[in-house]
Amino acid sequence: MNIWNQLIPDCPEAIVRAADAALERVRPVWAQVDELVLRNQARVLAAFQEAGVSEVHFTESTGYGYNDIGREKLDEVFARAFGAEAGLVRIQFASGTHAIATGLFAALRPGDRLIAAAGAPYDTLQQVIQGTVGSLAEWGIAYEEVPLRPDRTVDVEAVAAAVRKPDARCLFIQRSRGYSLRAPLTVAEISTVIRAAREANPGITVLVDNCYGEFVEAQEPPHVGADLTCGSLIKNPGGGIAPTGGYIVGRADLVERAAAQLFAPGIGPEVGPNAGANRLLYQGLFLAPHVTGEALKGAQFTAAFFALLGFGVRPGYDEYRSDLVQAVELGTPEGLIAFCQAVQKASPVDAHVRPEPWAMPGYDDPVIMAAGTFIQGSSIELSADGPVRPPYVAYFQGGLTREHVMLAALRAANELAAAGILTL
Repeated sequence: MNIWNQLIPDCPEAIVRAADAALERVRPVWAQVDELVLRNQARVLAAFQEAGVSEVHFTESTGYGYNDIGREKLDEVFARAFGAEAGLVRIQFASGTHAIATGLFAALRPGDRLIAAAGAPYDTLQQVIQGTVGSLAEWGIAYEEVPLRPDRTVDVEAVAAAVRKPDARCLFIQRSRGYSLRAPLTVAEISTVIRAAREANPGITVLVDNCYGEFVEAQEPPHVGADLTCGSLIKNPGGGIAPTGGYIVGRADLVERAAAQLFAPGIGPEVGPNAGANRLLYQGLFLAPHVTGEALKGAQFTAAFFALLGFGVRPGYDEYRSDLVQAVELGTPEGLIAFCQAVQKASPVDAHVRPEPWAMPGYDDPVIMAAGTFIQGSSIELSADGPVRPPYVAYFQGGLTREHVMLAALRAANELAAAGILTL
Protein backbone atom coordinates (compact mmCIF):
# COMPACT_ATOMS: atom_id res chain seq x y z
CA MET A 1 0.00 0.00 0.00
CA ASN A 2 1.27 3.50 -0.88
CA ILE A 3 2.23 5.67 2.11
CA TRP A 4 -0.42 8.24 1.21
CA ASN A 5 -3.11 5.58 1.60
CA GLN A 6 -1.69 4.67 4.99
CA LEU A 7 -1.68 8.27 6.20
CA ILE A 8 -4.94 9.42 4.60
CA PRO A 9 -7.48 6.57 4.53
CA ASP A 10 -9.64 6.18 1.42
CA CYS A 11 -7.44 8.54 -0.59
CA PRO A 12 -8.42 8.07 -4.28
CA GLU A 13 -5.77 6.50 -6.46
CA ALA A 14 -5.68 9.51 -8.81
CA ILE A 15 -4.76 11.77 -5.89
CA VAL A 16 -2.08 9.31 -4.75
CA ARG A 17 -0.55 9.29 -8.24
CA ALA A 18 -0.61 13.10 -8.37
CA ALA A 19 1.11 13.32 -4.99
CA ASP A 20 3.86 10.92 -6.04
CA ALA A 21 4.39 12.80 -9.31
CA ALA A 22 4.45 16.15 -7.51
CA LEU A 23 7.07 14.89 -5.07
CA GLU A 24 9.33 13.81 -7.91
CA ARG A 25 8.90 17.17 -9.65
CA VAL A 26 9.85 19.27 -6.64
CA ARG A 27 12.98 17.44 -5.53
CA PRO A 28 15.31 19.49 -7.79
CA VAL A 29 13.82 22.82 -6.66
CA TRP A 30 14.02 21.73 -3.03
CA ALA A 31 17.80 21.50 -3.51
CA GLN A 32 17.78 25.18 -4.52
CA VAL A 33 15.85 26.04 -1.36
CA ASP A 34 18.49 24.22 0.71
CA GLU A 35 21.17 26.53 -0.72
CA LEU A 36 19.02 29.61 0.00
CA VAL A 37 18.46 28.50 3.60
CA LEU A 38 22.20 27.99 4.07
CA ARG A 39 22.97 31.51 2.81
CA ASN A 40 20.31 33.13 4.98
CA GLN A 41 21.29 31.10 8.04
CA ALA A 42 24.87 32.32 7.61
CA ARG A 43 23.64 35.93 7.44
CA VAL A 44 21.52 35.62 10.58
CA LEU A 45 24.27 33.77 12.46
CA ALA A 46 26.74 36.52 11.58
CA ALA A 47 24.30 39.15 12.89
CA PHE A 48 24.11 37.36 16.25
CA GLN A 49 27.87 36.97 16.48
CA GLU A 50 28.72 40.52 15.39
CA ALA A 51 26.24 41.96 17.90
CA GLY A 52 27.69 39.85 20.72
CA VAL A 53 24.46 38.21 21.87
CA SER A 54 24.73 36.71 25.36
CA GLU A 55 22.41 34.93 27.77
CA VAL A 56 22.04 38.16 29.72
CA HIS A 57 20.07 39.54 26.79
CA PHE A 58 17.27 37.05 27.43
CA THR A 59 16.36 38.59 30.80
CA GLU A 60 12.73 39.63 31.35
CA SER A 61 11.74 43.29 31.63
CA THR A 62 8.42 44.66 32.86
CA GLY A 63 6.62 47.96 33.35
CA TYR A 64 8.09 50.67 31.18
CA GLY A 65 10.92 48.45 30.02
CA TYR A 66 13.65 51.01 30.78
CA ASN A 67 17.25 49.82 30.46
CA ASP A 68 16.27 46.60 28.68
CA ILE A 69 19.65 45.72 27.19
CA GLY A 70 18.24 42.57 25.63
CA ARG A 71 15.59 44.50 23.73
CA GLU A 72 18.19 47.01 22.55
CA LYS A 73 20.48 44.21 21.42
CA LEU A 74 17.60 42.55 19.55
CA ASP A 75 17.02 45.81 17.67
CA GLU A 76 20.68 45.67 16.64
CA VAL A 77 20.56 42.02 15.58
CA PHE A 78 17.52 42.63 13.37
CA ALA A 79 19.17 45.67 11.81
CA ARG A 80 22.32 43.69 11.03
CA ALA A 81 20.41 40.69 9.66
CA PHE A 82 18.33 42.92 7.37
CA GLY A 83 21.15 45.22 6.26
CA ALA A 84 19.71 48.32 7.94
CA GLU A 85 21.06 51.14 10.12
CA ALA A 86 18.63 50.62 12.99
CA GLY A 87 15.80 48.42 14.16
CA LEU A 88 12.67 48.61 16.28
CA VAL A 89 11.50 45.15 17.39
CA ARG A 90 8.63 45.15 19.88
CA ILE A 91 5.96 42.81 21.17
CA GLN A 92 3.82 45.97 21.43
CA PHE A 93 3.21 45.74 17.67
CA ALA A 94 -0.06 43.81 17.39
CA SER A 95 0.31 42.86 13.72
CA GLY A 96 2.14 43.50 10.49
CA THR A 97 -0.49 46.08 9.60
CA HIS A 98 0.25 47.86 12.89
CA ALA A 99 3.98 47.96 12.11
CA ILE A 100 3.37 49.23 8.56
CA ALA A 101 0.91 51.87 9.78
CA THR A 102 3.45 53.04 12.35
CA GLY A 103 6.07 53.38 9.63
CA LEU A 104 3.70 55.32 7.37
CA PHE A 105 2.74 57.76 10.12
CA ALA A 106 6.44 58.20 10.91
CA ALA A 107 7.32 59.00 7.30
CA LEU A 108 4.39 61.31 6.43
CA ARG A 109 3.07 64.66 7.62
CA PRO A 110 -0.10 66.64 6.78
CA GLY A 111 0.08 67.94 3.22
CA ASP A 112 2.30 65.08 2.03
CA ARG A 113 1.37 62.56 -0.63
CA LEU A 114 1.68 58.78 -0.28
CA ILE A 115 2.12 56.82 -3.51
CA ALA A 116 1.47 53.09 -3.78
CA ALA A 117 3.78 51.63 -6.41
CA ALA A 118 1.97 48.36 -7.15
CA GLY A 119 -1.73 49.17 -7.31
CA ALA A 120 -4.08 48.75 -4.38
CA PRO A 121 -2.43 47.56 -1.14
CA TYR A 122 -3.69 44.71 1.01
CA ASP A 123 -7.26 45.12 2.25
CA THR A 124 -6.45 46.02 5.87
CA LEU A 125 -4.06 48.79 4.76
CA GLN A 126 -6.87 50.45 2.82
CA GLN A 127 -8.38 51.38 6.18
CA VAL A 128 -5.05 52.78 7.39
CA ILE A 129 -4.76 54.95 4.31
CA GLN A 130 -8.32 56.02 3.59
CA GLY A 131 -10.49 54.82 6.48
CA THR A 132 -12.87 57.02 8.41
CA VAL A 133 -11.24 56.91 11.87
CA GLY A 134 -7.59 57.75 12.51
CA SER A 135 -6.45 57.18 8.93
CA LEU A 136 -3.80 59.02 6.94
CA ALA A 137 -6.60 60.75 5.03
CA GLU A 138 -7.97 62.15 8.30
CA TRP A 139 -4.55 63.71 8.89
CA GLY A 140 -4.62 65.46 5.52
CA ILE A 141 -2.31 63.11 3.67
CA ALA A 142 -3.06 62.67 -0.03
CA TYR A 143 -2.95 59.25 -1.60
CA GLU A 144 -2.34 57.94 -5.10
CA GLU A 145 -2.13 54.44 -6.56
CA VAL A 146 -0.03 53.64 -9.60
CA PRO A 147 -1.97 50.91 -11.45
CA LEU A 148 -0.16 47.80 -12.53
CA ARG A 149 0.53 47.23 -16.21
CA PRO A 150 -1.81 44.86 -18.07
CA ASP A 151 0.70 42.05 -17.40
CA ARG A 152 0.39 42.77 -13.63
CA THR A 153 3.91 44.17 -13.28
CA VAL A 154 4.89 47.50 -11.77
CA ASP A 155 4.75 50.44 -14.17
CA VAL A 156 8.16 51.86 -13.27
CA GLU A 157 7.82 54.87 -15.58
CA ALA A 158 4.45 55.79 -14.05
CA VAL A 159 5.95 55.46 -10.55
CA ALA A 160 8.73 57.85 -11.52
CA ALA A 161 6.19 60.34 -12.86
CA ALA A 162 4.09 60.10 -9.67
CA VAL A 163 6.99 60.77 -7.30
CA ARG A 164 7.94 63.92 -9.22
CA LYS A 165 4.84 65.68 -7.84
CA PRO A 166 5.81 68.45 -5.42
CA ASP A 167 3.97 66.93 -2.44
CA ALA A 168 5.22 63.36 -3.01
CA ARG A 169 6.90 62.27 0.21
CA CYS A 170 6.63 58.49 0.58
CA LEU A 171 6.58 55.61 -1.90
CA PHE A 172 4.91 52.47 -0.56
CA ILE A 173 5.93 49.09 -2.02
CA GLN A 174 4.03 45.96 -1.04
CA ARG A 175 6.26 42.98 -1.65
CA SER A 176 3.68 40.20 -1.35
CA ARG A 177 0.67 39.66 -3.60
CA GLY A 178 -1.99 40.25 -0.93
CA TYR A 179 -5.42 39.06 -2.08
CA SER A 180 -4.53 39.43 -5.75
CA LEU A 181 -3.04 37.30 -8.49
CA ARG A 182 -0.12 39.56 -9.30
CA ALA A 183 3.29 38.05 -8.69
CA PRO A 184 5.07 39.14 -5.51
CA LEU A 185 7.86 41.62 -6.13
CA THR A 186 11.37 40.26 -6.03
CA VAL A 187 14.09 42.18 -4.22
CA ALA A 188 15.63 42.86 -7.65
CA GLU A 189 12.35 44.38 -8.86
CA ILE A 190 12.08 46.44 -5.67
CA SER A 191 15.61 47.68 -6.34
CA THR A 192 14.60 48.75 -9.88
CA VAL A 193 11.59 50.67 -8.56
CA ILE A 194 13.68 52.38 -5.87
CA ARG A 195 16.36 53.44 -8.35
CA ALA A 196 13.79 54.90 -10.74
CA ALA A 197 12.00 56.72 -7.92
CA ARG A 198 15.23 58.17 -6.54
CA GLU A 199 16.31 59.38 -9.98
CA ALA A 200 12.97 61.18 -10.29
CA ASN A 201 12.88 62.46 -6.69
CA PRO A 202 16.07 62.03 -4.62
CA GLY A 203 14.19 63.01 -1.45
CA ILE A 204 11.46 60.36 -1.67
CA THR A 205 11.16 58.02 1.31
CA VAL A 206 10.63 54.38 0.37
CA LEU A 207 8.70 52.09 2.72
CA VAL A 208 8.41 48.37 1.98
CA ASP A 209 5.78 46.03 3.40
CA ASN A 210 7.94 42.93 3.79
CA CYS A 211 5.28 40.56 5.15
CA TYR A 212 5.62 36.97 3.88
CA GLY A 213 8.89 37.84 2.12
CA GLU A 214 11.56 37.63 4.82
CA PHE A 215 14.27 35.05 4.08
CA VAL A 216 12.59 33.92 0.86
CA GLU A 217 15.50 35.49 -1.04
CA ALA A 218 19.15 36.03 -0.17
CA GLN A 219 18.65 39.80 0.34
CA GLU A 220 16.09 42.02 2.06
CA PRO A 221 14.74 45.41 0.92
CA PRO A 222 17.19 47.47 3.06
CA HIS A 223 20.04 45.85 1.15
CA VAL A 224 18.77 47.60 -2.01
CA GLY A 225 17.96 51.01 -0.56
CA ALA A 226 14.58 50.82 1.22
CA ASP A 227 14.37 53.51 3.91
CA LEU A 228 11.90 51.61 6.09
CA THR A 229 10.99 47.93 5.98
CA CYS A 230 8.18 46.59 8.14
CA GLY A 231 6.73 43.22 9.05
CA SER A 232 5.25 40.86 11.61
CA LEU A 233 7.02 38.51 14.00
CA ILE A 234 4.25 35.93 13.69
CA LYS A 235 5.19 35.57 10.05
CA ASN A 236 8.59 34.51 8.70
CA PRO A 237 11.05 36.30 11.04
CA GLY A 238 9.50 34.88 14.22
CA GLY A 239 10.40 31.34 13.20
CA GLY A 240 7.06 30.02 14.40
CA ILE A 241 7.84 30.60 18.09
CA ALA A 242 7.63 34.39 18.54
CA PRO A 243 4.37 34.85 20.49
CA THR A 244 3.49 38.25 19.00
CA GLY A 245 5.10 41.47 17.77
CA GLY A 246 6.47 43.23 14.75
CA TYR A 247 9.57 44.97 13.47
CA ILE A 248 10.68 48.06 11.61
CA VAL A 249 14.21 48.35 10.23
CA GLY A 250 15.80 51.07 8.16
CA ARG A 251 17.30 54.54 8.35
CA ALA A 252 18.11 55.45 11.95
CA ASP A 253 16.25 58.79 11.89
CA LEU A 254 13.10 57.23 10.49
CA VAL A 255 13.23 54.30 12.91
CA GLU A 256 13.47 56.80 15.77
CA ARG A 257 10.40 58.62 14.42
CA ALA A 258 8.59 55.29 14.21
CA ALA A 259 9.42 54.62 17.87
CA ALA A 260 8.01 58.03 18.79
CA GLN A 261 4.87 57.14 16.85
CA LEU A 262 4.53 53.73 18.50
CA PHE A 263 5.07 54.99 22.04
CA ALA A 264 5.39 58.76 22.56
CA PRO A 265 7.62 61.65 21.47
CA GLY A 266 10.52 62.05 23.86
CA ILE A 267 10.27 58.42 24.97
CA GLY A 268 10.62 56.60 21.69
CA PRO A 269 12.79 53.48 21.62
CA GLU A 270 13.70 53.66 25.33
CA VAL A 271 10.55 51.78 26.36
CA GLY A 272 8.61 48.63 25.55
CA PRO A 273 9.05 45.79 28.05
CA ASN A 274 9.78 42.35 26.63
CA ALA A 275 7.64 40.66 29.34
CA GLY A 276 9.77 37.54 29.16
CA ALA A 277 9.52 37.10 25.38
CA ASN A 278 13.10 38.04 24.48
CA ARG A 279 14.45 34.49 24.40
CA LEU A 280 11.66 33.44 22.03
CA LEU A 281 12.22 36.47 19.76
CA TYR A 282 15.96 35.79 19.50
CA GLN A 283 15.49 32.08 18.96
CA GLY A 284 12.66 32.66 16.49
CA LEU A 285 14.87 34.89 14.35
CA PHE A 286 17.65 32.31 14.48
CA LEU A 287 15.26 29.58 13.31
CA ALA A 288 13.57 31.78 10.70
CA PRO A 289 15.71 30.86 7.65
CA HIS A 290 15.12 27.13 8.20
CA VAL A 291 11.41 27.43 8.98
CA THR A 292 10.90 29.69 5.95
CA GLY A 293 12.65 27.08 3.83
CA GLU A 294 10.25 24.40 5.08
CA ALA A 295 7.28 26.57 4.19
CA LEU A 296 8.75 27.23 0.73
CA LYS A 297 9.17 23.52 0.08
CA GLY A 298 5.59 22.90 1.16
CA ALA A 299 4.36 25.62 -1.19
CA GLN A 300 6.30 24.15 -4.09
CA PHE A 301 4.80 20.71 -3.47
CA THR A 302 1.31 22.23 -3.24
CA ALA A 303 1.80 24.04 -6.55
CA ALA A 304 2.97 20.90 -8.35
CA PHE A 305 0.25 18.74 -6.79
CA PHE A 306 -2.74 20.97 -7.49
CA ALA A 307 -1.51 21.76 -11.01
CA LEU A 308 -1.47 18.03 -11.72
CA LEU A 309 -5.06 17.86 -10.44
CA GLY A 310 -6.09 20.53 -12.96
CA PHE A 311 -6.24 23.67 -10.81
CA GLY A 312 -4.63 27.00 -11.63
CA VAL A 313 -1.72 27.78 -9.31
CA ARG A 314 0.41 30.88 -8.86
CA PRO A 315 3.35 30.63 -8.83
CA GLY A 316 4.18 27.36 -10.52
CA TYR A 317 6.24 24.89 -8.52
CA ASP A 318 9.47 25.74 -10.35
CA GLU A 319 8.97 29.50 -10.67
CA TYR A 320 11.13 31.97 -8.76
CA ARG A 321 9.54 33.02 -5.46
CA SER A 322 9.70 36.19 -3.41
CA ASP A 323 7.13 35.32 -0.76
CA LEU A 324 5.56 32.28 0.90
CA VAL A 325 2.06 32.60 -0.51
CA GLN A 326 0.76 29.86 -2.78
CA ALA A 327 -2.42 30.80 -4.65
CA VAL A 328 -4.72 27.95 -5.70
CA GLU A 329 -7.59 28.93 -7.99
CA LEU A 330 -10.67 26.95 -6.94
CA GLY A 331 -13.14 28.64 -9.32
CA THR A 332 -16.24 28.51 -7.10
CA PRO A 333 -17.17 29.69 -3.59
CA GLU A 334 -17.89 26.06 -2.66
CA GLY A 335 -14.40 25.06 -3.74
CA LEU A 336 -12.74 27.84 -1.76
CA ILE A 337 -14.73 27.05 1.37
CA ALA A 338 -14.13 23.30 1.10
CA PHE A 339 -10.38 23.84 0.61
CA CYS A 340 -10.05 26.05 3.68
CA GLN A 341 -12.21 23.78 5.82
CA ALA A 342 -10.01 20.83 4.84
CA VAL A 343 -6.86 22.70 5.85
CA GLN A 344 -8.46 23.40 9.23
CA LYS A 345 -9.21 19.69 9.63
CA ALA A 346 -5.53 18.98 8.92
CA SER A 347 -4.34 21.34 11.67
CA PRO A 348 -2.77 20.32 14.99
CA VAL A 349 -4.92 22.83 16.90
CA ASP A 350 -8.70 23.29 16.58
CA ALA A 351 -8.96 20.60 13.92
CA HIS A 352 -12.57 20.11 14.99
CA VAL A 353 -13.49 23.73 14.22
CA ARG A 354 -15.34 24.48 10.97
CA PRO A 355 -14.37 27.90 9.55
CA GLU A 356 -17.05 29.84 7.69
CA PRO A 357 -16.86 33.08 5.67
CA TRP A 358 -17.54 36.18 7.75
CA ALA A 359 -17.34 39.97 7.54
CA MET A 360 -13.89 40.58 9.00
CA PRO A 361 -12.94 44.15 10.01
CA GLY A 362 -10.88 45.82 7.30
CA TYR A 363 -12.15 43.66 4.42
CA ASP A 364 -14.74 44.52 1.76
CA ASP A 365 -15.86 40.92 1.12
CA PRO A 366 -16.58 37.98 3.43
CA VAL A 367 -13.35 36.17 4.21
CA ILE A 368 -12.79 32.56 5.20
CA MET A 369 -9.72 31.79 7.26
CA ALA A 370 -8.35 28.40 8.28
CA ALA A 371 -5.58 28.52 10.84
CA GLY A 372 -5.24 25.81 13.45
CA THR A 373 -2.11 27.42 14.85
CA PHE A 374 -0.27 27.33 18.15
CA ILE A 375 -0.03 31.14 18.02
CA GLN A 376 -3.20 32.99 17.06
CA GLY A 377 -2.98 34.40 13.54
CA SER A 378 0.52 33.02 12.94
CA SER A 379 0.97 33.03 9.17
CA ILE A 380 4.29 31.18 9.29
CA GLU A 381 2.28 28.26 10.62
CA LEU A 382 0.10 26.60 8.03
CA SER A 383 -2.99 28.57 7.09
CA ALA A 384 -5.35 29.06 4.16
CA ASP A 385 -7.65 31.97 3.59
CA GLY A 386 -9.26 34.10 0.94
CA PRO A 387 -12.05 36.56 0.21
CA VAL A 388 -15.22 34.97 -1.13
CA ARG A 389 -15.16 36.75 -4.47
CA PRO A 390 -14.23 35.70 -8.01
CA PRO A 391 -12.00 33.96 -9.00
CA TYR A 392 -12.30 32.25 -5.58
CA VAL A 393 -8.63 31.82 -4.75
CA ALA A 394 -7.27 30.10 -1.65
CA TYR A 395 -4.11 31.76 -0.39
CA PHE A 396 -2.17 28.89 1.18
CA GLN A 397 0.90 29.85 3.18
CA GLY A 398 3.29 28.85 5.91
CA GLY A 399 4.04 25.49 7.44
CA LEU A 400 6.55 24.82 10.19
CA THR A 401 7.38 21.52 8.46
CA ARG A 402 7.03 20.58 4.82
CA GLU A 403 5.47 17.29 5.88
CA HIS A 404 2.53 19.06 7.50
CA VAL A 405 1.96 21.12 4.35
CA MET A 406 1.98 18.00 2.19
CA LEU A 407 -0.50 16.17 4.42
CA ALA A 408 -2.80 19.21 4.46
CA ALA A 409 -2.64 19.53 0.67
CA LEU A 410 -3.66 15.89 0.25
CA ARG A 411 -6.45 16.29 2.80
CA ALA A 412 -7.74 19.30 0.84
CA ALA A 413 -7.71 17.37 -2.45
CA ASN A 414 -9.46 14.45 -0.80
CA GLU A 415 -12.19 16.72 0.58
CA LEU A 416 -12.65 18.43 -2.79
CA ALA A 417 -13.05 15.04 -4.45
CA ALA A 418 -15.52 13.82 -1.81
CA ALA A 419 -17.62 16.97 -2.33
CA GLY A 420 -17.70 16.46 -6.10
CA ILE A 421 -15.73 19.67 -6.72
CA LEU A 422 -12.65 17.80 -7.95
CA THR A 423 -13.46 15.36 -10.74
CA LEU A 424 -10.97 12.51 -10.95
